[in-house]
Amino acid sequence: MNQTLLEQYVEVMSTNLLYQRNQDHWEYLLNSYMGGVEYQRGQYLTRYVNESESEYNARIAATHLENHCKSVISTYVSFLFRESPKRDFDNNTESFQLEMFLRDADMDGRSFDAFMKEVSVWASVFGHCWVLVVKPSVGAVTRSDESLLNVRPYVNLVTPLTVTDWNWNRKLNGEFELTYFKYIEESNDTFATVREWTKDTIKTFIVNNRSRAVVEETVEPNGLGKIPAVLAYNHRSPVRGIGVSDISDIAHAQQSIYNLTSEVEQSVRVNGHPALVKTVGTEASAGAGAIITMEDNLDAGLKPYVLAVSTDISSIFTAINHATEAIDKMANTGSIRSTETRRMSGVAQEQEFQLLNAKLSEKADNLELTEEMIWQYWFEYQGEQWMGEIDYPGSFSIRDTQADVEKLNKVKSAATDPVLLRIIDEQLVELLGEEHTRLPFIDPNPQTGRTYEDGEEINSNLPAAYQPAANAEVPEGQNCGNCEYYKPGELYCTKFDAPVRAVYWCAKWEPVEEDAYN
Repeated sequence: MNQTLLEQYVEVMSTNLLYQRNQDHWEYLLNSYMGGVEYQRGQYLTRYVNESESEYNARIAATHLENHCKSVISTYVSFLFRESPKRDFDNNTESFQLEMFLRDADMDGRSFDAFMKEVSVWASVFGHCWVLVVKPSVGAVTRSDESLLNVRPYVNLVTPLTVTDWNWNRKLNGEFELTYFKYIEESNDTFATVREWTKDTIKTFIVNNRSRAVVEETVEPNGLGKIPAVLAYNHRSPVRGIGVSDISDIAHAQQSIYNLTSEVEQSVRVNGHPALVKTVGTEASAGAGAIITMEDNLDAGLKPYVLAVSTDISSIFTAINHATEAIDKMANTGSIRSTETRRMSGVAQEQEFQLLNAKLSEKADNLELTEEMIWQYWFEYQGEQWMGEIDYPGSFSIRDTQADVEKLNKVKSAATDPVLLRIIDEQLVELLGEEHTRLPFIDPNPQTGRTYEDGEEINSNLPAAYQPAANAEVPEGQNCGNCEYYKPGELYCTKFDAPVRAVYWCAKWEPVEEDAYN
């Protein structure tokens, strides 16, 4: 092979030191999240001493994986995107291209919301991922030409395993600027497509991995004058360009459970199929009704015998349960992911919810920042400056609904105040997923048959203590007219949901708060 071609291939496929240091770890995180065949190929079972390759592969095939990594990340994403982010484009031109981008963000049929979910998933797995905002250069002159050719900016999600080299430079104003970016766009057993971005050019290389040669190279100008790559962090690390994964520690605990599961399977086999100790010359078959043929002159002390080994697997299951609880503590998802009832005090549960809420809020802030930068590049391609706003949820309502319902029902069974009963019912309705509704007051012991001096009937919701404020037993200066629950314009009491008169009074009187008139 020509030495120059080989050197060119090596240069195109080269990686930087940060990539080399993290590549194995990223592959481990990817396999831990994917599970299945990818995890089996990783050979994460501890090999026994003197275990043959075929025995080891058979043990891998017989051991299932409890994929906690995928479960934790799915839990996070479900909370993050329970409500869609709010996007305000009022200060930018809402064009047909923008509408199409929101429907099909990556030119592969995924909406922008679905694309951002994928960004969240892979950022959680690796600690970060990259989003390239690209607009094809087809020689269109006007916006009408672009519309006819369906040319518009689109996004491309790139994982850390395919970004092989990058470089930042600090500008005079202190801002960091991405000046070099290289990634593998597509790869199979033979060919790979590598793109290399600088501020001025975009180079595309097609390489043959078998012949180790660059078979095609194209160069096009970078009309944007900058590299439109957005680094989407899950959590930032001290090293620029490297994020902190949600599953770095969880993956190791998952591997421990994987190995313990294999030990359970092996222990069951040993208990159910004990070993037969025999001489080399003794012939024996396996299974029920097996026949053993011994040598005629075999010494009586050398007769075959069964070596029964009893293994207690309860300790293994205890270790598995401990590792599972450790994963839930690391992920702050003990009360959410558990499939069986675990005893947690209300304080501990509330603290766990607060920790999870803080983690989700940080992830939402990073997604919001990522999307802001995506829109900056998108509108810059369109000749505009991004003037809109993006808002991801900042707080996540996480609570144990079943436990809250049980607590409210216990309080309700002991309560006698009809007003308190109504408040409890309103909270129960809200916990059941309905919108907050003010329920009408229903007095279980209505006071009927009462009238005012002019003969008008007094509403039965009003308590027995409802009386004229001029009565001697009424505290001086208290009346419905200056009560917190009184609505002057409607002559109405909000506590008992009943019309009242300002010159009357009841024992539920509360002073009006000072800021009520401000």
